[in-house]
Amino acid sequence: MADMPVITVDGPSGTGKGTVCSFLANWLGWHLLDSGALYRILALAADKHAVSLQDELSLAELAEKLQIQFTAQQAGSLVKVMLDDEDVTDAIRTEACGNAASQVAAIVPVRQALLARQHAFCQPPGLIADGRDMGTVVFPDADLKIYLTASADIRAERRYKQLLDKGIGANLRDLSADIRARDERDSNRAVSPLKSAEDAIIIDTGELEINEVVNAIRKHVNETFPNLQQ
Repeated sequence: MADMPVITVDGPSGTGKGTVCSFLANWLGWHLLDSGALYRILALAADKHAVSLQDELSLAELAEKLQIQFTAQQAGSLVKVMLDDEDVTDAIRTEACGNAASQVAAIVPVRQALLARQHAFCQPPGLIADGRDMGTVVFPDADLKIYLTASADIRAERRYKQLLDKGIGANLRDLSADIRARDERDSNRAVSPLKSAEDAIIIDTGELEINEVVNAIRKHVNETFPNLQQ
């Protein structure tokens, strides 16, 4: 794993990490790890198997058994997520699942159970790792670390539009409150809190179009890997 090129893209939800990582994985032809989806998948599986979010041991055991596969589809689209041969791409993107995932992610035995599984995604020719602690904990020696940020209000507006586009009713004020609460929980948890690595490149996506974010990161990729063949 030490010689494998790794690019980490961290930041809170709603900053465009998933779309950016999909672009990068398609552009480079690298593997993709959506670590946030791991916790969403676990939360979904816990609900399916009637495992309490307070039952740390059972959650850790369930995490070790999950059969998960990520597929970067066309550039810019959401990553396709398979759980036990079932497409759960949409099921794990609900607000309820996201809030449950944030609770699950704070549990030390769960994070320990998933750490080795995250490392296993690091395979030739390289890895794009999307998450909240990819550059600080999971891949601290990554070649390039990106941290995306944006205000809670902007992220809430993005989520609101996404839900409306899908025909799902939503309340903007409630979404903003949920995002702020999730940020607070993720940033202040005792284990692997949400924060940028000291050597990360920070990009505020609040006033940028997604293509502007991607182009900025591509410049850093070319500078970091001058001999890379795309």
